[in-house]
Amino acid sequence: MSRDTDKPRLFVECGLEAGARVAIDRAQAHYLGHVMRRGIGDPLLVFNGRDGEWRARMDELGKGGGALIVAEATRPQASDSDIWVLFAPVKRSPIDRIAREATELGASRLAPVLTQHTVARRINTHRLRANAREAAEQCGRLSVPDVTNPVSLAAALETWPAERRLLVADETGAGEAVADVLIALGRERPVPPSAILTGPEGGFAPGELDALDDLPFATRVRLGPRILRAETAILSALACWQALVGDWRDGGAAPGGP
Repeated sequence: MSRDTDKPRLFVECGLEAGARVAIDRAQAHYLGHVMRRGIGDPLLVFNGRDGEWRARMDELGKGGGALIVAEATRPQASDSDIWVLFAPVKRSPIDRIAREATELGASRLAPVLTQHTVARRINTHRLRANAREAAEQCGRLSVPDVTNPVSLAAALETWPAERRLLVADETGAGEAVADVLIALGRERPVPPSAILTGPEGGFAPGELDALDDLPFATRVRLGPRILRAETAILSALACWQALVGDWRDGGAAPGGP
């Protein structure tokens, strides 16, 4: 197949098959017509997180929306890395960065959690979902991460699946080296589902760390000798996970490849 990296990509909710006519909303029509300067008949790529990626062409485009005609499949749906990211919310610009770059790094779920020292408690989950969707469209992912509504850290842990490992980014430096923990995790067969938890700008409260120590599925890890910003810690831990446990170890074709 020819490469399609020059074509716009759109995430859509409906099922995809050859010949299907897919409606797009006002925002998507604006993006295609005014940002990407595309018109009727122009090609693009679509995906829905279930049916892989498909070529399509513009069939209708207006101020209120538009429609596409699906042509042929370009890539089958692939399994995503099963890695959740739990994070204490931060200010608007950093939280937008978290949504975008964690999506690019393959997070399967983005879950804001409220801790004792969390300052930013008003979270626009609609904006987070939009940032994640746009990042998935741009980076070539075949899915968009699930973005959950914010809950307290205690509530998130009460319903935690026992089989999912939780790596707690410990700013005190008392945790195990993240590489050592991940190398050991990568030796398990099958590799267990995992999650990364980072705290707020003021760090976890001592009582929160003590409670996490009592959980059999949680491991405190340290991310090097320097103090990291909250968003930097998230992305650093996620990059380590992908490199040592996740899909960076695979040799799959790049998006748009043959």
